[in-house]
Amino acid sequence: MEAYPHHYAVDGSAQPTGDVTLSAAGLPPLQTAPPAQFDGPGDRWCPETLLVGAVADCFILTFRAVARASNLPWTALRCAVEGQLDRVEGITRFTQMALRAQLTVPPGTDADKARRLLEKAEKGCLITNSLALTPVLSCQIETG
Repeated sequence: MEAYPHHYAVDGSAQPTGDVTLSAAGLPPLQTAPPAQFDGPGDRWCPETLLVGAVADCFILTFRAVARASNLPWTALRCAVEGQLDRVEGITRFTQMALRAQLTVPPGTDADKARRLLEKAEKGCLITNSLALTPVLSCQIETG
């Protein structure tokens, strides 16, 4: 891993109407639009879904690193995230991120250890740590 600080750069461009194009070096461009809740088309990624998606992505990648460092075998992880956007004291912001993690582990795996590592990943997720909210994690461990 590179030494801190890390820097990430994204360019956004748009016309007075239509999609916003996000681009970053080495990545394909991404078209975004406002969500339906803000009178957008509702059929494209928007800032709100990108943020909620970043939470799911970061949680999974953090768990992958934590599980590897702790020698926990696992076969699949699904993380469904629901972000709650609200208006608080006149400011619109996300007030909660509810993460529902469903982890599949091989038979004989210590389920308590798996749960602890999921919780450790939630606490270590840099995206939720960067937000002014407290994430809520619920876990389900399956063998198979």
